[in-house]
Amino acid sequence: MDEEDKNQVSKIQISNENKKQRPPKNNGYGKVLLVALIGGVLGGGIVAGGYQYYQNNSATVENSQGTTKVSNVKVNVSTQSTKAFNKIKNAVVSVEAYSESSSSNALDGLFGSGSNDDTTESEGSGVIYKKTGNTAFIVTNNHVISGADKVEILLNSGKKLKATVVGHDSITDLAVLKINAQYVKQVASFGNSNDIKVGQTALAIGSPLGSKYATSLTQGIISAKKRTIDTTDSSGMTTGQTTVIQTDAAINPGNSGGPLINLDGQVVGINSMKLASTNSSSDSSTSVEGMGFAIPSNEVVKIINELVKNGKISRPALGISLVDLSYISSTDRKSVLKLPSSVSNGVVVLKVSNNSPAKNAGLQKYDVITSLGDKKVKGLATLREALYKHKIGDTVQIQYYHDGSLKTANVKLTLEANDKNTTTSSNSGN
Repeated sequence: MDEEDKNQVSKIQISNENKKQRPPKNNGYGKVLLVALIGGVLGGGIVAGGYQYYQNNSATVENSQGTTKVSNVKVNVSTQSTKAFNKIKNAVVSVEAYSESSSSNALDGLFGSGSNDDTTESEGSGVIYKKTGNTAFIVTNNHVISGADKVEILLNSGKKLKATVVGHDSITDLAVLKINAQYVKQVASFGNSNDIKVGQTALAIGSPLGSKYATSLTQGIISAKKRTIDTTDSSGMTTGQTTVIQTDAAINPGNSGGPLINLDGQVVGINSMKLASTNSSSDSSTSVEGMGFAIPSNEVVKIINELVKNGKISRPALGISLVDLSYISSTDRKSVLKLPSSVSNGVVVLKVSNNSPAKNAGLQKYDVITSLGDKKVKGLATLREALYKHKIGDTVQIQYYHDGSLKTANVKLTLEANDKNTTTSSNSGN
């Protein structure tokens, strides 16, 4: 046999060996499926924190007579989101606020008696963040408990407890409650909101639509780390601006006061509001989805510590009612305020309270404040920010326009801000 024949025989043998090792065609899909499954398991393990799969027996499906059985394949899914939820779920509570309303009917009047009924004013969420001795402390939103005569807490276990308001602050929309710690089994911890990153997973926990759906979990991402948004009052009027965390985790009425957490189960924000539609005319308003906002945890910690210590946040007030200059037409700026055309930012004084710091400093109606201290005043939000850096008793310099002329006044801050002289209305006292 010559060399060429030998080579031909070798090729035939190699070809036959390959045919012997090649699996049957009907098993090819099994191989591809196995690779896909392994890839999915590995990918899930990396992204979601681990995926454990085990099988006792093969799945059994009988189709010969159109019947089937429940598979005995057991799947154990363990994700980081689940672990984070379990770290905090028993610290999340429903907050129920009531007001006492007296009702009477003709028969009650005849017998000289009346009945007091508790009417639910609002329901929200909260999170237990500290337990000291027999007392546990809860943070929630101020608007959840504002005006309530009675507040109750519904624990995740179903136990309902009476709560006492420790302190509340309308400016930051935060409030602290306290309850008996006997039934509290878990408390939450705060993460650093400065460390969060856009795109990271965010979980919102609370009671959307009330306690019927208590401890509901929704998942999304951090959409923006520091979003400056307009705040509005109940009439829809813009009142100023605030800096918040934006998330697309579903937040609905009842979620207010609940925690926004990271994948370690730490609270990075307190859910406070959502954007449901654009605030234009009813004919052209746009429905909005996936835009919720939370108060950053660093701000929350600072406020609630002071509320626990003092029962309130002490801030100075000027004793004036204001509106942003941006709301004034160019015609009125020129004819009424007599402003130079170069002045485009500031706040307009609409009313000056008697015996107020602003009154004592000589400010009058239609004056336009353009700076406070060393900070330019662009609008109501920046005025408050500059004002609240000072303490009651401080003297601060204000620059303002009066009848078109720039003036300077030193204002001694003797008035303390409260819900009456500092509300969320754009023409409210400040």
